[in-house]
Amino acid sequence: MTGRYYEEFEVGETIEHEKRRTVSERDNQQFCDMTMNQQPLHLDAEFAAETEFGERLVNGLYTMSLAVGLTIPETTDGTIVANLSYDSVEHPNPVFHGDTIRVQSTVTDKRETSDGDRGVVTMHVEVFKLTDSDDVLVCEFDRTVLSLKRDHAE
Repeated sequence: MTGRYYEEFEVGETIEHEKRRTVSERDNQQFCDMTMNQQPLHLDAEFAAETEFGERLVNGLYTMSLAVGLTIPETTDGTIVANLSYDSVEHPNPVFHGDTIRVQSTVTDKRETSDGDRGVVTMHVEVFKLTDSDDVLVCEFDRTVLSLKRDHAE
């Protein structure tokens, strides 16, 4: 277990998640298959070549899901009760096969539950694709979790 208990989150801190991932064609294909999303912009190279993007896009929900997964070790691994919400999701730039992404989370709010046994933590998650010059923001959202307090962990 590497996650943080409620008390260990500090409002305003930014957590740089060390793990990164290069998105493959297979990742995108499998995600689309599992979710039954057959959008040709994600799967059909000829169709996508005729769009403004010129090539297939990685499914945005995959990008978001992968981002959450990459945040788990430093935030909620073994210390979460539940994910409560994902809000204000935006995809300002596309992700393509072969792009490597990194993630950072900034704690924006925290409060104890009414019984005082747990806490609600909100983090603003930003997802970037790495480039030779600057990292490019490809997804951002707010993730709210119900977190264990150290004294009440089983």
